Amino acid sequence: MIRHTVLFRWTDEATPERKQRAADELGRLPSLVPSLRAFHLGPDLGINPGNFDFAVAADFDDVEGYLAYRDHPEHRAIVAQFTSPIVAQRFAVQYEL
Repeated sequence: MIRHTVLFRWTDEATPERKQRAADELGRLPSLVPSLRAFHLGPDLGINPGNFDFAVAADFDDVEGYLAYRDHPEHRAIVAQFTSPIVAQRFAVQYEL
């Protein structure tokens, strides 16, 4: 299994409504991308200072499944329209489970 984990730090201009819309749109991905096996997302709980603001974790059977997700047109559209405009920093990693 492959896990894809992404951390986002929002821009100062990102409103609560835009952050929620980004989360809602990303949350639609399991119904759009057949290769997704598990999908979790959510805002940081604010327990530790300096954390990123939001995280996504997605699991796939194999690299091909991850690449299908990465390149899926609906995923790309959600990122372009709802996520990228409010992202100040993004870090991602893919690793084997």
